[in-house]
Amino acid sequence: MRKLPKTASVALPTENGKLHAPSAARNGRAIVDALKPLAPRQGKALEIASGTGEHMVRFGAAFPALQWQPTDIEPARLESIAAWCGEAELMNVKPPVILDASLHGWADAFGGQNLIFLSNLLHLISEEEASNVITESAKALAPGGIFATYGPFLRGEDFASESDREFDESLRAETPEIGYKSFESIQRLQAKAGLAVLAPIAMPANNLLLVAKS
Repeated sequence: MRKLPKTASVALPTENGKLHAPSAARNGRAIVDALKPLAPRQGKALEIASGTGEHMVRFGAAFPALQWQPTDIEPARLESIAAWCGEAELMNVKPPVILDASLHGWADAFGGQNLIFLSNLLHLISEEEASNVITESAKALAPGGIFATYGPFLRGEDFASESDREFDESLRAETPEIGYKSFESIQRLQAKAGLAVLAPIAMPANNLLLVAKS
């Protein structure tokens, strides 16, 4: 996966190796609340692109019967994830591992997942890479497993807000092959991968939670 543009995300250094993402602080509770009626009662859960680890701390605490595996592609992010989860003393969260979910074949090492979650990733990668993420995630799900994808999406060809349009323009100006994708196109990829597509869930700040089931 490519190095992302500077405008893609903000992660501020804090104490003890932890990074802080203001967006994670803003949307974390809403994501947990949306996942509660969807998440399996127990089993294996994988977070793709765990980032700073702040979502993982919330997930581990909110879903204690799930065994969580955080992942990311950047070593500095792995250190932050480990620091956040270690401080929280979460026994149901495994040590973070490197995963580039945009590549073919990773599902072989992460099979049997009852829940896969990713946030704020698909607009930062190409169409082909997004297809790989979805195809491999479908393969990694156990029967009846849930695949939940949070982030900003187009509605057809329309942006949900002017700030979304401006952010998309800033991404494409630096890396033309990335940018916002319509939620309909993501759902088509999910269906093509053999998943049952559920209705999108409206989230704060014009974001959506896209849910599909194996």
